[in-house]
Amino acid sequence: MYLRYADYEYQANAKIKIKETQENDKLAELSRMQNYGLFRTENNNVLDEIEVIRSRIIIEQVVKELKFNIQYFVEGRIKASEEYKNPPININFSATDSIIHTIDTTFNIKIQSANNFLLKGINFTEKFSFNGQEESDLDDEGTVYGFGESIATSFGNIIITPRIGEDATKIGSNIIIKISPLSSVVSKYKSNLIISNQEMSSIITLSINDNVQEKAKLFLEKLIEKYNEDVQNDKQQVVDATSEFIDNRLDIVSRELGDVDIDAETIQKTNKLTDLATQSNLSLQSERQNKDRLVDAAMQIQLIDYMSEHIGTNVKSSDLLPSNIGISDNSVSQLTQQYNNLVLEKNRLLKNSSEKNPTVVNLTNQIDQLKTNLTQSLDNIKHTNELNYNSLVTENNRISSQIYAAPKKQRQFRDIKRQQDIKEGLYLFLLEKREEAAITHGVSSPNAKLVDEAYASGIPVAPKKAIIILAALILGFGFPIAIIYMLNLLDDKVHNITDIKKEVTIPFIGDIPRSKNNKLLISKVDYSPKAEAFRMIRTNVEFMLQNIENRSKIIFVTSTTSKEGKSHTATNLALSLSYSDKKVLLIETDIRVPKATNYLDIDNTFGLTNFIGNKKIEIKEVIFQHKDNEYFDIIPSGTIPPNPAELLMSNRVKELFEYVSPIYDYIIVDTAAIGLVTDTLLISKYADLFIFVAKANYITKKQLELAQRMYTEKRLPNMTILLNSVDHRKGYGYGYGYGTSPGKKKWWKFS
Repeated sequence: MYLRYADYEYQANAKIKIKETQENDKLAELSRMQNYGLFRTENNNVLDEIEVIRSRIIIEQVVKELKFNIQYFVEGRIKASEEYKNPPININFSATDSIIHTIDTTFNIKIQSANNFLLKGINFTEKFSFNGQEESDLDDEGTVYGFGESIATSFGNIIITPRIGEDATKIGSNIIIKISPLSSVVSKYKSNLIISNQEMSSIITLSINDNVQEKAKLFLEKLIEKYNEDVQNDKQQVVDATSEFIDNRLDIVSRELGDVDIDAETIQKTNKLTDLATQSNLSLQSERQNKDRLVDAAMQIQLIDYMSEHIGTNVKSSDLLPSNIGISDNSVSQLTQQYNNLVLEKNRLLKNSSEKNPTVVNLTNQIDQLKTNLTQSLDNIKHTNELNYNSLVTENNRISSQIYAAPKKQRQFRDIKRQQDIKEGLYLFLLEKREEAAITHGVSSPNAKLVDEAYASGIPVAPKKAIIILAALILGFGFPIAIIYMLNLLDDKVHNITDIKKEVTIPFIGDIPRSKNNKLLISKVDYSPKAEAFRMIRTNVEFMLQNIENRSKIIFVTSTTSKEGKSHTATNLALSLSYSDKKVLLIETDIRVPKATNYLDIDNTFGLTNFIGNKKIEIKEVIFQHKDNEYFDIIPSGTIPPNPAELLMSNRVKELFEYVSPIYDYIIVDTAAIGLVTDTLLISKYADLFIFVAKANYITKKQLELAQRMYTEKRLPNMTILLNSVDHRKGYGYGYGYGTSPGKKKWWKFS
């Protein structure tokens, strides 16, 4: 039953490879630190990317795009199954996504025709209000609408349309539409998502379980796609920061270059410096080389100033620095690259953490330290370039003064020309770097390489059929066995002869089966199991008392407590003996609660107690013959006295036994329960045989201790035990040859 109605889960798996950060992008000192203490992470990059993949931000984007918060269930013969890929109907909402993503409700739609449907059972877990009063959209009775009709709800209008196609919406189909809050759906998929990787490997495995095979596969595909988009967005931030820096510098350099060009034009017009070609030929080769070096040194100083100004005024610990802007010193490029890597790593951790996270605090300290180191490095490089620039200026003046003594106006123009060349070179260089940044953005590759695409097996992973069947078998056998064992463990009742023999060593004289009808007394022609059981007891009694001759064989019948069938046993034993043409007398000495005479329908208001208490009454006056049996006589108990024990101690009891002993073959005495009163012990000396009756399924094993003690202490002469009201599942086979046959055993009865 569980496997029939259970919701099966299917598992989808995918493998991706995370691109690792190149070691030469890191500082050597930091690389060595990561091998010790809290910084020891053999696979830091992969573990960080795993946390990014399972972040709520990315999973929420996946759930939104795939619309997993809206589910369509089509009721079948056994249960409702979800349809995701091709739902029979579609819902269009007029409300915004911010409202739709917070709804928690269920629609029940029954297709009535090709144009109409019945909408009912809208249950909202959160209330919506109109004009200050809370109300629900529809009652449980439902309302008929047409496909394409605008339906007003408390969260906006909706339009339901059928899917186009043959047999898309069958008439009479019941469709359940469940809309869940986006946050709960995201939490569900976040908890079900399993990401694992082997140690020292950059390949990770993604797994997800879902009730719909197609949804599990699409979830992993979209998750990988959104992760790659997130990584590319991080890379784009670096490119955008670099491009913004270059664009700002280009604006400044362009204005400066324009100013220099205007100054050069003004000097040429004012000083009439037109024959510059002739003047240039006078320059020596050394001067040209020195000039080139001077331009390079000035450009480096300018770039360093731009970089220092940018770091000192605009950059925060979460901002990126422009990289590869043209500073010739390699240490600046390495420090800038490492700074950007740490900023990206910190920003990515902050998506799922806070500023107080130890790792984030550590990264912030490293970023600040790198920023300080970068500022110091820029200052040192600038100082070096300034010294170089000054020396080049001095050298240029020396060479110029040695070669020729140029007019003052021409030197001014040469200075302007030098500045013009510097600005022009810097402008062209920045244009080149901007183009490189654009190219970097255009060729950026995803961070996750797909190794195995998402695949969902058609075989469900849960519930596991073999385990469920095995558990059902174990529980199916285990529970009954445990219950039976506990019942047997707690059961202290006596049920059969085996229980009797385990508890006492008293000779067992027989057992009486429980009657299946209301017949209490056996008859002369009777082949029932009860009659056969009393015949068996009669035979055993004759065998045990075969040495007694020339007088009655006196048999006392007693029990531990009341309601054990003592009187019933005594009466039927007397009847069974009388049916063998033996003269039998039944004496009812249980004068407190007489029952034997009730079985025989005899008045017990005059009997034994009257004889004992009144010496004028003779014995033969209290003996009554059974109306249907000439061999069976009875002495009723008589009037119930106030002092039964003292009455039984009278010599009249001895006189009674002495009188009836020569007359009868058997005397059956129905006595009181020995576990309740001492009446039986007072007259036990007259007995030749004691039958101790124990009722099956009534008397406890502990109560049998009294019988065992009586037998061990020999307080009851020739004591035997009889088990009454036994539930025999198997027939005795009594009645063979008498025209009866055992009933046919039913097929469901095992014993």
